[in-house]
Amino acid sequence: MGAFGRNHARVYHELEKQGEPVRLVGVVDSNLSRADAVAREFGCRGFGSIDQLLSTHSEVQAASVAVPTAHHREVAQLLMESGIDVLIEKPLATSLAEADQLIAKSKGRVAQVGHLERFNPAVRATVALVTTPMFFEVHRLSVFTSRSLDVDVVLDLMIHDLDVVLSFVNSRVREIRAVGLPILSGKVDIANVRIEFDSGCVANFTASRVSTERVRKLRFFQPQQYVSLDYARQDVLVFGLDREGKDRGIPSANPQINVTKPPIVAEEPLHAELKSFLQCVRTRSAPIVPLEAGRRALGVALDIVSAINEHSKQANLSQLEHAK
Repeated sequence: MGAFGRNHARVYHELEKQGEPVRLVGVVDSNLSRADAVAREFGCRGFGSIDQLLSTHSEVQAASVAVPTAHHREVAQLLMESGIDVLIEKPLATSLAEADQLIAKSKGRVAQVGHLERFNPAVRATVALVTTPMFFEVHRLSVFTSRSLDVDVVLDLMIHDLDVVLSFVNSRVREIRAVGLPILSGKVDIANVRIEFDSGCVANFTASRVSTERVRKLRFFQPQQYVSLDYARQDVLVFGLDREGKDRGIPSANPQINVTKPPIVAEEPLHAELKSFLQCVRTRSAPIVPLEAGRRALGVALDIVSAINEHSKQANLSQLEHAK
């Protein structure tokens, strides 16, 4: 029942109040007082362990796993072995070996990864626009908090955008170049990454959790089109060439540029994500973000961390840090 675990409990409770066929039966935290506080807030029971929950509520069918990443494999595996479908928060695991263990245990279960931005209305509206993306520019900047400092900024923030771009490009990664630095924590807090794909597409990512402002933007270029997506505003702008000079979209300073906005219905991404997960549980259908997609994003993220470490060695950054 950390910050995001509480959010899951809140949304399940809201869905129940809105008439969705779901009932929040309990929340689990090793700090029982924290579990009890969240349970009182959302009208369920608090438990100090998963075993305690399962021995009390045999009817549990689905669960969100929002524990620290280091415990994802252990907790999700226990739940799946108990016949429970799971949504595992991102990143899927701490290693590809752990991710593979989870995938092996997920046979016969609905198992989804919590790559939240896939359910952002702006991302959903963009899927239909993707043709042959050749260049991405992605920025995800946040102010510093004490949340998720068990992993670096690549696995904390950038992995959201890695998952989205990987789903758009659908091509193998050819080369990764990366630089990153710890600023306010013992982990990398700011990183810049360049990825080249076999398709020829190039993607630049910047992620920071030491910014003075919050920015969540993804822009990409494809033949005769430029698409700008703002995650926070849930907004998409599409720029294209209008050879006939007809203004069919948003007014533009250049009459030859046609600017349009796909229709978007605003919705909290976590709300959409959990609704989709529950629908998959009810219908026994494959989730939009299966464990294999989470493994792929994790693999690229870990390769980026390795590239950052290699760059740090080449630049003698560790020696500079010790010199301080």
